[in-house]
Parts: sequence; structure tokens; C-alpha cells
Amino acid sequence: MSYEDRTLSCMECGQSFTFSADDQAYHADRGYANEPKRCPACRQAKRAQRNGGSYEGGHREMHPVVCAECGKDTTVPFRPRGDRPVYCNDCFRRQDRPVATGRY
Repeated sequence: MSYEDRTLSCMECGQSFTFSADDQAYHADRGYANEPKRCPACRQAKRAQRNGGSYEGGHREMHPVVCAECGKDTTVPFRPRGDRPVYCNDCFRRQDRPVATGRY
């Protein structure tokens, strides 16, 4: 199929942006049925917002904890809930446990 550059309007900021022939071919190859509704800058801002801001600008928010195994102070990249043990890197690697499959 032959594609031609198209000019679209961003639903967020109203700016015009080009939906290039290459981008259209890429979308078609991936099976995407809809054309983009946001310009590249607004798409990037939406992605950052969707990620909850916990990983912005290459900096990940870390949370201080005490290892449940050895008692060492450490940090983890998630907010501990308190209902499960949290381990330092060394103790986490030593744990004998089944590999998580994502199914409960």
C-alpha cells in the first residue's frame, strides 16, 4: 500500500503535526487501526503522566527499608505495603523460592 504524508491536528494542544508515510506504514505493520491523535510532544507528556511520575528524567524514586532477613538498611524502587517481607539485594538473590509466574 502506498502512503503519503498527512497533516493532523493534535487533540491536546491544537498544533498541526505530520503523520509521515513511514509512520503510517509502521502503524499498519503493527496492526494499529487509528491514526495518532496527539503530536509527538503531547504523546511523550502523556506517557510520562501515565507512568505516575515515579520514573522521570532517568531518576527512579527509591524508598528506605530494613531488610527482613539481615536487618541491613537499604532502598527499594517501590513503596513497601507492609504485608510482605522486603529484602536487600544480597538476601533477595539468596532466597530459595519458586519463580513468580504472574498467576495467583
